[in-house]
Amino acid sequence: MPRRYTTFAVALLGAALLTSPAQAQWLETTIYLPDSSGPYVMCYNSTNNKVYCGNWLAGSVSVIDAVDNTIVATVPVGRKPYKLCYGSVGNKVYCANNNSDDVTIIDGATNLVITTLPAGREPRYLCYNSVHNKVYCANFASNTVTVISGTSDTVIASIQTDSTPCALCFNPVNNKVYCANFFDNSISVIDGAMNSVITTVPAGAGPYGLCFNAAQSKIYCANWNSHNVTIIDGSTNQVIATVPVGTNPGAMCYNDSNDIVFCANFTSGDVTLIDGTSNQVIATVAVGSLPRALGYNDRNNKVYCVNHTGNSVTVMDGASGGVIRTIGLGTNLEELAWSPIQNRTYVANYDNSSISVLRDSLPAAVEEPYRQALTEPRTSRIVRHVLRIDGLPSSWRAELIDAAGCVAMELHVGTNDISIVTPGVYYIRRVLGPAETKIVVLR
Repeated sequence: MPRRYTTFAVALLGAALLTSPAQAQWLETTIYLPDSSGPYVMCYNSTNNKVYCGNWLAGSVSVIDAVDNTIVATVPVGRKPYKLCYGSVGNKVYCANNNSDDVTIIDGATNLVITTLPAGREPRYLCYNSVHNKVYCANFASNTVTVISGTSDTVIASIQTDSTPCALCFNPVNNKVYCANFFDNSISVIDGAMNSVITTVPAGAGPYGLCFNAAQSKIYCANWNSHNVTIIDGSTNQVIATVPVGTNPGAMCYNDSNDIVFCANFTSGDVTLIDGTSNQVIATVAVGSLPRALGYNDRNNKVYCVNHTGNSVTVMDGASGGVIRTIGLGTNLEELAWSPIQNRTYVANYDNSSISVLRDSLPAAVEEPYRQALTEPRTSRIVRHVLRIDGLPSSWRAELIDAAGCVAMELHVGTNDISIVTPGVYYIRRVLGPAETKIVVLR
């Protein structure tokens, strides 16, 4: 049964009304960097709603305001930034610099470098331990993992692993970190509290990508050379299944709405969907040439696949894997980052020294009522900085929707800081709560 919505018009500082695009996903804008920047890696800061892009050739990180897509800072880092990650507890961004053997720590609020710490040789991969506020850096050429305290901004341990560590992921359920060792065909399991290897788990040939399934407490390892995925029990550290996929699997992501793991197969140009409960392949979906990165959009239940030399992004349905749309972009696409507040996906275009910004609207089933709502006469209320909602049960939940049908932010009873929202015409869509909404106070 379709959900019924109560909708209220809100005019924020009187900006012009937008029309809904014909497609649910579209290229909204392109952010251009200086020539020969080589945008390569990306991550998202959920505290300040910023997107970070590590520029391989320039040795810098571009900081983007996700509200208006402007570059607010360019931060110098080490040589050849290879990976970024965000530490939510301290609001810091970490950048692994492959050619200078160090990690740069950036303040998420001020965009300033806090410090640069030594790591092993060729630091390439990062992951964040939210339980203990630690960052792990896998050093490809020295067979070690550097552990950084997110509190003191110091190196607190160096952990020996097997040969050529090339991927990391964190299991918050069991407080473990997993490190894929490419040439030794193994996965080192690291205790998140003790900073030591608990055990080493056999994988397929060339373990290359890792992903965590929180619902099942399982770890998935994409094995590049044996073209399969090893599935590990997060509690027992035992291999529970090996699943055949396409050729040269690498990037992975998890869809928690449908309990599905997506695995991009680089050489065969497709994506394999694995059921999180049964460990069975449920679909294989053809995408573009050399799929390199995946990202999950939990607002719309979609998966974005970056096709490296296909120069496109394939948008897939999160439940079936069906291709919704393929969007052509720059050349030699690398990584992506997703901003949930504006529902935008940012894609690094290496050869073009640019970042493509993709916008995603609401699903078609709920977008049409908003098109109709936009044509209806309504009394708009002017709101600046704070939107306050009173007189409703605490269970009431809603979303602020812009004129194109995109979710701008989530709302709750009480004070909502809307200063981060771009001026324009918005609507309040109720998603939880009683059938009748009696009082909405906007100040």
